Amino acid sequence: MGTAAASVRRDGDALAFAGDVVAASVPSLWPQAQAGRAGAARLDLSAVTTLDSAGLALLAELAGDGALRVDGTPPGLAELCRAYRLTPTLTYVSA
Repeated sequence: MGTAAASVRRDGDALAFAGDVVAASVPSLWPQAQAGRAGAARLDLSAVTTLDSAGLALLAELAGDGALRVDGTPPGLAELCRAYRLTPTLTYVSA
């Protein structure tokens, strides 16, 4: 099974992610996402094909305190959010 190259780009008010947002792609995605983050209102995950815990950590860091709306539900997102006690806005559930 092949892998889909990960990318992030600014699309209007969104940081739009695509491909496999996984540990191997996080180091290259981080600076690109940081560069496009100012003024973003959304994380568009509709084109993400694979997500792992490292990718989730990247997205949660970008989402910060829930200020960015999350659009799209890539495979594994719900399970990872439950495992790491994150809300659908990628903020931590208070205990």
